[in-house]
Amino acid sequence: MLIQHGCTWGDVTSFHAVCVSVLANFRGLVQHGLPLEIGDTGIFPCNYIHLKNAHVKNKGQFETVIPIEDSVITEMTVTLRDWGTMWKQLFVRNEGDLFHRLWHVMNEILDLRQQVLVGHLTNDCMNNIKQHITARLDWGNEQLGLDLVPRKEFNLVDPDKISVTELYQLMEQRHRKKEIPVQASMHHLFVQVKSLMNANLGEEMEVFFFIYDCRENRPISERFLVRLNKQGVPHSLEKMESQCTLFIDLGSNDLRKDVFVVAHLIRIGRMVAGEKKNVCNTQYRRPYGCAVISIADLLTAESKDDHLLKVYSCNAESEWCQIHDNIIRKISSRYSPVGSNTGLAVTLQLLHGDLEQIHKDCMHLFTHSISITKRLGFSEIIMPGETRNDLYITLERGEFEKGGKSVARNVEISVHLVEADGEIPKNLIFAGTGDLGVDQHQSFVLYHSNSPRWAEQIKLPIPVDIFRGLHLRFEFRHCSTKEKGEKKLFGFSFIPLMQDGGCTLPDGMHELIVHKCEETANLQDTLRYLKLPFSKANLSGNNQAARSTKESFWITSFLCSTKLTQNGDMLNLLNWRTHPEKISDSLSKLKDLDGTEVVKFLQDTLDALFGIMDQSSQRNGLKVFDDLVHVINLLHDTKFHHFKLVMDNYIENHFAGALSYRDLIKFMKWYVSRIIDAEHHEQIQQVLKASEYVFKYIVQSRQLYAVATCGQSEEEFRCSIYELFKSVHLFLSHESKGVNPITHTQAVFLRSFPTVCCELLKIFTVEEVAVLARDTIGSLPNMAHTDCPLQTVKLQCIAKTVESPLYTNTESRCVLLPVVLHHLEVHMQGQRDLGMCAHILTKMLSNINERVASEEVNMIMESISGVLLRTILQVSSYPQTPRTAMRLQYQDVTGEFVACLLTLLRQLNDKDYQQLLTRLPSKDELTNFLLQLFTIFQILIRPDMFPRDWTVMRLVTNNVIITTLLYLSDTLRKNFLNEQFDFKVWESYFYLSIVFINQPCLQLETFPPSKRKKVLEKYGDMRVMIGCEIFSIWQSLDEHKLNFIPGMIGPFLEVTLVPQPDLRNVMIPIFHDMLECEQRRSGNFKQVEAKLIDKLDSLMSDGKGDETYKELFNSIIPLFGPYPSLLKKIERETWRESGASLIATVTRLMERLLDYRDCMKIGEADGKKMGCTANLLNFYKTELNKEEMYIRYIHKLYDLHFKAQNYTEAAYTLLLYDELLEWTERPLREFLTYPMQSEWQRKECLHLTIIHNFDRGKCWENCIILCRELANQYEAYFDYRNLSKMRMMEASLYEKIINQQRLEPEFFRIGFYGKKFPFFLRNKEFVCRGNDYERLEAFQQRMLSEFPHAIAMQHANMPDQTIHQAEAQYLQIYTVSPVPDRQDVLQRDGVPNNIKSFYKVNHIWRFRYDRPFHKGSKDKENEFKSLWVERTTLTLAQSLPGISRWFEVEKRELVEISPLENASEVIENKNLELRTLIAQCQTRQMQNINPLTMCLNGVIDAAVNGGLARYQEAFFAKDYIANHPEDGDKINRLRDLMFEQAHILEFGLTVHEKFVPQDMRPLHKKLVDQFHVMRTSLGLQEFPALVRASPMHFMSGTPRNCSTPVPNAISPDSTRMVMRRSPLSYPAVNRYSSSSLSSQASNEVSNITGQSESSDEVFNMQPSPSTSSLSSNHSSSAHVNSSAPSSNRASPLPSDKHKHSRDNLCLSPRDRLCSSIYPIPVDTPILSVFYIFGNLQIRLSLFSFFFFIQTPIPPLTPSPIDGLPTGGLVLNSPVRSGSYSSGISSLSRCSVSETCSVEPPPADSPVPPPVPASLEDPMVRRGSKTPPPYSVYERNNPRRATPLPHSLSVPPSADSSGLPAKPQLNRSIRLHSEPRQRTVPRKVSQL
Repeated sequence: MLIQHGCTWGDVTSFHAVCVSVLANFRGLVQHGLPLEIGDTGIFPCNYIHLKNAHVKNKGQFETVIPIEDSVITEMTVTLRDWGTMWKQLFVRNEGDLFHRLWHVMNEILDLRQQVLVGHLTNDCMNNIKQHITARLDWGNEQLGLDLVPRKEFNLVDPDKISVTELYQLMEQRHRKKEIPVQASMHHLFVQVKSLMNANLGEEMEVFFFIYDCRENRPISERFLVRLNKQGVPHSLEKMESQCTLFIDLGSNDLRKDVFVVAHLIRIGRMVAGEKKNVCNTQYRRPYGCAVISIADLLTAESKDDHLLKVYSCNAESEWCQIHDNIIRKISSRYSPVGSNTGLAVTLQLLHGDLEQIHKDCMHLFTHSISITKRLGFSEIIMPGETRNDLYITLERGEFEKGGKSVARNVEISVHLVEADGEIPKNLIFAGTGDLGVDQHQSFVLYHSNSPRWAEQIKLPIPVDIFRGLHLRFEFRHCSTKEKGEKKLFGFSFIPLMQDGGCTLPDGMHELIVHKCEETANLQDTLRYLKLPFSKANLSGNNQAARSTKESFWITSFLCSTKLTQNGDMLNLLNWRTHPEKISDSLSKLKDLDGTEVVKFLQDTLDALFGIMDQSSQRNGLKVFDDLVHVINLLHDTKFHHFKLVMDNYIENHFAGALSYRDLIKFMKWYVSRIIDAEHHEQIQQVLKASEYVFKYIVQSRQLYAVATCGQSEEEFRCSIYELFKSVHLFLSHESKGVNPITHTQAVFLRSFPTVCCELLKIFTVEEVAVLARDTIGSLPNMAHTDCPLQTVKLQCIAKTVESPLYTNTESRCVLLPVVLHHLEVHMQGQRDLGMCAHILTKMLSNINERVASEEVNMIMESISGVLLRTILQVSSYPQTPRTAMRLQYQDVTGEFVACLLTLLRQLNDKDYQQLLTRLPSKDELTNFLLQLFTIFQILIRPDMFPRDWTVMRLVTNNVIITTLLYLSDTLRKNFLNEQFDFKVWESYFYLSIVFINQPCLQLETFPPSKRKKVLEKYGDMRVMIGCEIFSIWQSLDEHKLNFIPGMIGPFLEVTLVPQPDLRNVMIPIFHDMLECEQRRSGNFKQVEAKLIDKLDSLMSDGKGDETYKELFNSIIPLFGPYPSLLKKIERETWRESGASLIATVTRLMERLLDYRDCMKIGEADGKKMGCTANLLNFYKTELNKEEMYIRYIHKLYDLHFKAQNYTEAAYTLLLYDELLEWTERPLREFLTYPMQSEWQRKECLHLTIIHNFDRGKCWENCIILCRELANQYEAYFDYRNLSKMRMMEASLYEKIINQQRLEPEFFRIGFYGKKFPFFLRNKEFVCRGNDYERLEAFQQRMLSEFPHAIAMQHANMPDQTIHQAEAQYLQIYTVSPVPDRQDVLQRDGVPNNIKSFYKVNHIWRFRYDRPFHKGSKDKENEFKSLWVERTTLTLAQSLPGISRWFEVEKRELVEISPLENASEVIENKNLELRTLIAQCQTRQMQNINPLTMCLNGVIDAAVNGGLARYQEAFFAKDYIANHPEDGDKINRLRDLMFEQAHILEFGLTVHEKFVPQDMRPLHKKLVDQFHVMRTSLGLQEFPALVRASPMHFMSGTPRNCSTPVPNAISPDSTRMVMRRSPLSYPAVNRYSSSSLSSQASNEVSNITGQSESSDEVFNMQPSPSTSSLSSNHSSSAHVNSSAPSSNRASPLPSDKHKHSRDNLCLSPRDRLCSSIYPIPVDTPILSVFYIFGNLQIRLSLFSFFFFIQTPIPPLTPSPIDGLPTGGLVLNSPVRSGSYSSGISSLSRCSVSETCSVEPPPADSPVPPPVPASLEDPMVRRGSKTPPPYSVYERNNPRRATPLPHSLSVPPSADSSGLPAKPQLNRSIRLHSEPRQRTVPRKVSQL
């Protein structure tokens, strides 16, 4: 709830209340709850309202309320709100893992927020909670792809309150922390023992864990002991320390594969496992088994991981000490598994980091006391104050005598720690951590071994105060296996822990003497045996009697102590006062001591050194100085680095050498003055390396002296310091060639010089030290060569100086700044050490206070602004690799330099800018400066400049850029306009502004609401600001605007596509100015139009632009603000017509581009993508004539088809580009995926690709055309190798045509109605070519899935305008039948069905659909009387198949067919089907006779049931003839067709009788009987014998006199040769119609056989439903207007010239009677044949069969393309013509579907005499349909001789002459002509 204000009510009582406004719904479900909704206001008592303190920013309409609370709480609140929305989207996107993890983190943050709000926490706890909160906030932001938040100590940072360099450093630190996890130097291993699985031993167990280094063959840690009970689980499960430990201080080098965790298992029980209980009751420690695991196996585990370690036992106990090593090295012969399932269950986890941090991070591990297992020896880093005094003893091995036994002994060792007086300290012996200390330790026993090898380690943490006088005693006992189980003492050994000189026992192996002893009482007197020798190494030569030659005992000792030393030289130095004669020797040996020994006694060592210096400075002073330098330099080692604190503490609190500064300065100067002349610089370099602490001692000593003497000798001290620095300056100024010792010495001093300056600040003023530093840095030589190490060290010295307190002081900074800038400039100019230069500059700018920085910033800008700009340009031009965990140096350097530049520019004001620009005296310098600055700004805007989530940094950068541009705008107007106009500067400015506006981080529309609000409050919409500035600058250009036309059209257009209304309103008028300027200059604006269209395509394809933008261009009504639309502005001009046309064109292009972009989205259907792409490429070609864009979209469409496996459409698409190319050698440039090559080569490549796609699409006829063209080209160039390949390929294609089966697709008409469809589909109808095996239901389902919101219309009627204008999607789909254009192949005899089927469904322009209806009242007795057919013919804009699977309907024709005409068509179709089947049966093309049987049965049996009699009833009745006198010819035609059907049936029965199988003879007899009944019903008389004779023969010559017999296709005995134009040669489709003249039985059989009726141009038609009932007694079904399968095809109306006439001497092939059925005697020249049908006498002229045979008939069946010239592709080829083969009109320069057939003469014309072939008239070409418009050129226009656009071609060196066209030949002419000459091939486009 939002608090509005407070008020006081009432005069009687003081009642305080507040008015609140509700910002969120409150259900009020609690007790006394008041339900509230958003917007409710009310008055509430103050005690019920919590008033939250807040700060109101920007009071007013756009004020912001900022709560006064911890910034972490505010950030949590805002972040959780943003996460809440995105968290729900994760669920929607099914990202379950992140959804649940984020949910847990959000709940955790809410809990932590509650703790912070309570505020009852200490500062440490609060900091820890805030750290957890920020860590989780950063994790969530990273997972959700949100921005990186800059923070300082958990608090958000305001970018406006810190410098850009500091902001960059914060972002970089957080980015590196995110990308590069900090590598911990210390590691720790957590171990928890759970149980010993499946041991079944029944004895207690001891498990010792330690870490073993296999490379060095030694343990590197102490041992951890866990005691297991008889069940195999740890004792005292409630005590965690008894089963868990932490192995600490493992170094990084210890995490290797050859470092293992080893577990030794020792059982406690009988000597021999499994022996009887009554043998011995004594318990012994006996070895049991071993298990190992590699440390490397634990590196990948992020949490605790349970392991089951396999336990192995040793095959021989004598090798027990090496069992772990044998297991690691896999020497399997020496060990074996204890049991098949025996294993040690443990939990292991590696922890990384400091031990204190692990305590905080893994508090659950330390809730109970956990044992700590230390490393053997010190860790890699020794911390001061660490106290440790541990002695480790390893019982190695022994050599013992049998002692009179027959078998070897079972030796057990008892270890005792004893004082000199015999007392035993309590509990100082530990077998391992996790266990209690004991007074004595008993070793395990190795069975029957006189040479046992134990390798058992114990630990003795002995206090330092009792260490002196202690010794270890080892007692050896034989353990008997007899019943008593005695342990009999037979010897002992001992060793003192401290030597006589005060040194402890040295590390290493010791061989001890075994003294005989059988009584324990003899060991009570320690003084007695301590006088004996203890080690064989200490025995003198004359004490051989005490040396045992056989018995010995070996141990290994290792001392890890910070208090005791094993070195005598160190003791001598520390005790120098006791032994003054050893001082010189001790000082000399100090350098040889181990550093660990020195740092352990650091303070004592320093006291000794300074004490010796004060006492004997003249004699030992130089040695003391050298040793002091050695000790100081020891601390530079990383192992002892932390001891610098110890030395610092010593200097401040314990150092007392008040006079030491004199000696230190003297020795220091002595070394410095000898640098140049010295031959060896090692010691000098050591001295200079230690100069930091040397000066610390000098300063501290001088301060002590000044305090003691009240400042005496101050001047003397200053002089000595200045003299020392003069010597330093002298040797620093020495310039050496190359690398030599002096150079290294100089570098050593420079590394420590900044710290020296800091020390001098304690006794000198800041100005004095600054002068010393300036002179020292200034004394360095300027090295010309870059390989000198001094260059880098010099910059490091400057960097440390800048970071030191010396530079933070304003006064000293003014002294140092010039020399620092000088060296920076030198290095940046030479491109040396740029990383260090960037670091120095960053530190310099971080120390500048913005309020008083004007002078310093101006000094920096004046000194290095130019070199800084050049450096940024150079480093940013280096190759940039993708950002990885470790980015390249130059990428880091670029960011730092950029931050420095932005910091400088941010601190400049208008006056500073003017001052900066006035320092550039010439215009060229100003121009270069501005160009460099603009270029850098463009670099800063690049997306790869900063990481993706650095939005804060990008916004700050943009704010600086726009501020700078606004400052510089006046300078641009003043210096670069009018006569001083500079195109480069203005062009760079405009491009910068445009890139600025389009950068992703400023697209506020894509931001979440909260983020968008923050950006607008802080910076506003910077795009609008820069857009206004662009408009202002543009207006000031005046006549110079022409310089930016058309170059700036594309960039400005890109700006207007940004979806920001104000920005668009500002930028749109610029286009009006451009059009006006271009119109004035050239009288048109073609350039503007071309550039606008080109850029619009690429920009909108990238996702820019929307419907609003299109309306802004097109609409006359102003959409936004005071600016009118572009069209309205144009309408005011004199050139408004051309301008309005341009706007209309651009608008239409945008409509198509928007549709294209929507369709190309992921998940859209391929059909929509292809249709939209085809629509767009047609637009580019037909309306815009943009060939390059056209070609690009050709290949986009090709890729879509190829991906969808539409290979035929892909080939047609690529053919569009192929037709643009010529067979020339013109060079073409590299384009798309094509290399640079000649036009001939590219066309060849395209041809081969198209052939390959046509082949995969089974369009082999098209392949043949292209193969022939390629073959002709190869032949013309004599490339016979490729020619042979082409010919072989062509032959294989013919084989495929004949032998392979091809499916005939269905065709569907689909209408898209409603405004919700894309523009290219809206309210349009298309015909679609279905997929293989796809029928209507499947196609309809596919379309509905592509348009899921569409509604399927259930009728075929055309929708009205209501549907057209509806805000919805309606789909209307039904099947249509193709109408082939070419009939010469379909009507030619002998052409196989495989060939005919191709032409039935390819190159189709027209499609038909029939809708039956009853006109007038329906005749119930005979429905055929009133059954009409509404025939719709759809003409496409392009033929199918083509570049798309669907094409738009260009023309729709509607024709009504009368019942009489419909009946004629039905009978004619059935006659054709019968002819085809009879012919196939005669020529043996049928596998069986069933199709013919079923067809005959359907027709004849239907006649018995009514069939033809129904037509007689309807149309032969006297009433009908009287009422329809105009239908006389039609009635006669119907009668002729019925009689013709009767004759065909009789001849069919004759053929059927010859081929019918024996089992079908009864059916045949039935058919014959039924046929006689049908014939009688028709009134047919008996046929004459002439009709029933054998098949007739034709003769060559004239039609009346045939002398050469030619076999007839009707004859069963004839060959395969079929006479041309035979009525029985009509093609048949490989399926039967379900609605034929046959009965239901016929339908069933036809469905089984898969055959269908024949179809061609005349007969290929969808039948009306009435055809299905011609042979039945019932009428057609009522669902006549539903979509029928395309297999149901009927014939169209016959053309007028083919109408039947009995007097016609030259019938068309379709209308001729089947006279070939009736034979004619060969020797009788019959002119006509008379048939008598009842009372009707018909005379048929045989000339109709022989009319066209004016040339000899060839001996072979002609192919579809026979008679064509082989050198080219002829015009009448149904395969090669443009409208048939490719669907591209540009393939032809003339009419592409012309035929070379001879038209028949009219009916009343005399029969022409035969003409010899040589005198025959030229062939008459019959015009056909216009080529399709989707081809390269317009359909009715010849191909333009326009070359490719210049952007796609390389200018040729010389013009190549075109190849001559090849003449066309007629087949009839070619048969008798001379052998043809091979001509130059023609191109496909000329077909």
